[in-house]
Amino acid sequence: MSKGKQIFFLLTFFIFLSTAVFSQTKDKLSFPPDSLVSYAKSFIGIPYKWGGSSSSGFDCSGFVSFVFRHFEITTPHGARDYYKLGKSISIDSCQKGDIILFTGTNYSRKSVGHVGIIISNPGEPVFFIHSSSSKNHWGVTITDYENSAYPKRFMGIRRMQ
Repeated sequence: MSKGKQIFFLLTFFIFLSTAVFSQTKDKLSFPPDSLVSYAKSFIGIPYKWGGSSSSGFDCSGFVSFVFRHFEITTPHGARDYYKLGKSISIDSCQKGDIILFTGTNYSRKSVGHVGIIISNPGEPVFFIHSSSSKNHWGVTITDYENSAYPKRFMGIRRMQ
């Protein structure tokens, strides 16, 4: 085999190899989902505080931003801005670490007004952790999506990559 063919073969092989490796890793999260969920759960019971983004009190987007910042991932402190982030994921494909989006308490206003973090694995019932301003679930809490009022407010799920 000529030297030119050998170089061509090696280049083709390395391009194929790098493409195969990239395609296997492109949908993996850039943070350890179990660690993110454990960290988020450590704040259960912290009170709701409008505009809050510290362990003395969180609003919904302040909580999500605070948790992701711990893993060196920058997210906005404004629920509306989450709709533009990451990759859109169906609710059937969501996994730990995905961000779930809802309208605010005014269902007729079709813009994101509340966010949380999925803490379930694919195929399991969807649970999420969030900072709630509800009188019944004030502060950082875990909610069972299907057994709540949230399905009628659902706007989507975003995966940070």
